[in-house]
Amino acid sequence: MRIFVIGAEGQVARSLREAGSARPQFTLGFGTRPEVDLARPETLAPAIEAFRPDIVINPAAYTAVDRAEAEPDVAFAVNRDGAGALAASAARVGAPIIHLSTDYVFDGAKATPYLETDPPAPPGVYGRSKLAGEQAVAAANPRSMILRTAWVYSPFGSNFVRTMLRLASERAMLRVVDDQIGQPTYAPDLAAAILAIAARIAGEGWRREFGGVTHIAGATKVSWCEFARAIVAGSAARGGSAPQVEAITTAEYPTAAPRPANSRLDTRRLSGLFDLALPPLDTSLATCLDRLIGAPREPGRSVA
Repeated sequence: MRIFVIGAEGQVARSLREAGSARPQFTLGFGTRPEVDLARPETLAPAIEAFRPDIVINPAAYTAVDRAEAEPDVAFAVNRDGAGALAASAARVGAPIIHLSTDYVFDGAKATPYLETDPPAPPGVYGRSKLAGEQAVAAANPRSMILRTAWVYSPFGSNFVRTMLRLASERAMLRVVDDQIGQPTYAPDLAAAILAIAARIAGEGWRREFGGVTHIAGATKVSWCEFARAIVAGSAARGGSAPQVEAITTAEYPTAAPRPANSRLDTRRLSGLFDLALPPLDTSLATCLDRLIGAPREPGRSVA
């Protein structure tokens, strides 16, 4: 099965490369900048036509949430126009597209996890551009699957886990927002699930019910503060730094772009349609920390 992935250095793209290398049934190609760039739609069709994929996966996006407030044209050019052009290019070669989107399409005001059928209401430019991208992809390719995910982290790239580990080594106290709740999603888990979905499509052919929006996120619901405390505890268990983590409110940590207070995504559609569920946080975070720091120290063993 031939799969073309947009991007190569992002967390999900790198995880797809790792996961794909262990699965000989997949031949993965990667579109990398500057040759293949969502900001330059004219570069997409030649790359797709040259590779002739069975499926296209798009984990790439403009993800600078706060900067997007100051440069909406750039965010929409990548997340809407580029995504739509990519979906159209995939359609021209008869390939379905799996497109990644975000919890930021919701305003976070709902008290319970968001369903795929809940009306989006993105409060910021990033979320609006990603919602516009979902709509552009669906309009351009009748065989499109939108996977909304949240709070992605991994052993590489820029993410909350790596940031907390860096700050933990520099500070005696970390102050972390405790009134935003979501589901941390380990990029390698996400990549493995995406490839399982791709294999299902390859085995059965495209089915109408595969289309539309599906939520996919880690199994554990926590606040950013709880997530930070889990990271610090894991760091301490591996001989790393263990500063105190103080809970603060969103109001005490103002940002240019608003963040959803509730980023929880209901994943029952994923389970029912594909028999998939991502692992709990303790399992995936331990795997991530093992890669970043090493295995936990045995009690009584010297760190030196």
